[in-house]
Formats: sequence, C-alpha cells, structure tokens
Amino acid sequence: MKRSPMNPGKPLAGSPFKRTSPMPSTGMLSVQAFQRTAPKRKVGLKSKGPVSTAIRRSARGQDCTLRLAVCNFDPDTTVLCHSNFLADGKGVGLKAPDTAAAFGCSACHDVLDGRRPRPADLSLAGLEAAFRAAVGATHEILRSMGLLASVPNDQKQNMEHT
Repeated sequence: MKRSPMNPGKPLAGSPFKRTSPMPSTGMLSVQAFQRTAPKRKVGLKSKGPVSTAIRRSARGQDCTLRLAVCNFDPDTTVLCHSNFLADGKGVGLKAPDTAAAFGCSACHDVLDGRRPRPADLSLAGLEAAFRAAVGATHEILRSMGLLASVPNDQKQNMEHT
C-alpha cells in the first residue's frame, strides 16, 4: 500500500495567488487580478417592464371584440390581447406588435393565451379566424380614435388575398 506524502494532523497550507504580473510561462494574469474588477454589464438586454403604449391604454373600457363563447362582456376587464401566432411576430421572449392585437375581456384573453381551455365547439382554426376578425374590428376602432393610420387601398387588397 502506498502512503500519502501528507502528514496526519497537519493542516493544508493555503497559498492564494499573489502574483499580479503576467505569469512567466503563459503570459496570463493570475486569477486574483481578474477577481478585482467586476465584469462589464451588458447594457440594453434587460427590459424595464411592460411598456404602456397609447394603443394598449385605449383598450380600457372598450367592448370585447373577440366575443368567444366564454366572453364575460365586461368592459372593465378589457385589455389588448396580442397574437400568439408566429406569423404575427410572436416568438420566444418576443411579444407580437400592438397592431397584431385585439380588444378582449379577461375570459376571452385567457382562452386565447391558453390559460383556460377552448370551448368544445371551437377548433384552433376557429379560434384563429375569430381572432383575425377581432383584429379587424379593433383596427377600425383604433382608426376612429386616431391611434392607427389608415391603410391605403392597394395594401388592403393585398391583405385580403393572403
């Protein structure tokens, strides 16, 4: 049996790095020199919280445009419901723009976001169709409020064919 070179009862000798100049063999600074400076913080990655835009604020007090079977018809619970479809710009960590949203009550918003099950008679395609119709109705309301610029006729025709 091979014995350890350590003596029993003797504590380990701690020798922290004290070198602050580059090591002769590698040219790298010691660990201690790196620990003295805090890492640079990346600016602009963290959001400051949800941004309340004029379009989002305009949803307060409006009627629900989704009108699903679970609708509570309460204007006090109406918010701007953003699209959850990839085609509208939704992604991991990304919210669809405010132009891809509809006014919806809390019950309809829960169904749209998946927090509440869809009614049995409503398929996913039916939910998408109802959402697209609600976006159109919401756009009309926003145009009448002056919050959304009107779309030229040639773009309206292109939108109808897609």
